[in-house]
Amino acid sequence: MTIGRKLGAAALGVAMAGAALPAHAEFQGKSAGDIMVRARALWVAPDESASTTIGGDVNVSNDFVPEIDFSYFITDNIALELIAATTQHDVSHNPTGINLGEVSLLPPTLTLQYHFMPKERFSPYVGAGLNYTFFYDEDPAAGSAVTSIDYENSVGYALQAGVDYAVSDNWYVNFDVKKIFLSTDVSMNGGAITADVDLDPWLVGAGVGYRF
Repeated sequence: MTIGRKLGAAALGVAMAGAALPAHAEFQGKSAGDIMVRARALWVAPDESASTTIGGDVNVSNDFVPEIDFSYFITDNIALELIAATTQHDVSHNPTGINLGEVSLLPPTLTLQYHFMPKERFSPYVGAGLNYTFFYDEDPAAGSAVTSIDYENSVGYALQAGVDYAVSDNWYVNFDVKKIFLSTDVSMNGGAITADVDLDPWLVGAGVGYRF
């Protein structure tokens, strides 16, 4: 066999071997019909203010909780996101320091998002939507002048900005910030004391997501 034929056969063998190897999968990015599930660590920081029938203001503590959310992509760029988490806060009157006890919140929030650069690994987004907050486990402080307290469930609206970064085709890391505009009417001691409270919390979260 001549040298030319030997080289030709070797080249053909290399080409056939290359064709037999699986092609490296290209990054696909977000697409219409995808579902993304994220788990985040969430810092909740109320930006509170209040007017009460006894004057003064209220202080509401921060909380740090786990949170889960679900996103459905209507198009490559547009998605709906629903978040679920529950938080607990200590409440006190300012400036008297009267302990108003604890209250827990369940604030499901639905946002409509626009995802920039959905086919890229770095994909920021913005969103806006509605929130409905359930208040439960209102627990007046032992020994306080406040013997009963009731918070009214409330509807608010939300603004959002965040970013997903794909570490593989399906796994993402995520950073997300939401501002929820939320007010509630509070009744204490059977209505003897009332308050109109603006909670307006910031929700700052970081975590991981998986895209199906």
